[in-house]
Amino acid sequence: MTHFGTIKSYDSAKGEGMIAPEKGGDALPFVKADLQQEAAEPKSGQRYGYATSQVSGGGKARATSLQAENGKRAQAENQQG
Repeated sequence: MTHFGTIKSYDSAKGEGMIAPEKGGDALPFVKADLQQEAAEPKSGQRYGYATSQVSGGGKARATSLQAENGKRAQAENQQG
């Protein structure tokens, strides 16, 4: 299931960030490897779709498979003509 949220913070030096779920709740951590388009660094306020997974041991959720929403929208507009 895809969830949506907004990038709350991203530290390019560490390759780590936090995303705030649109439906509320605590912000979820993610790492650069979780980004579908690793070349593009996320910026605060950008909307992303993501999946969640549980961190082994601690049981805390984290965001995975992050994909920028603006990329999908641009692709759809280009296909429409």
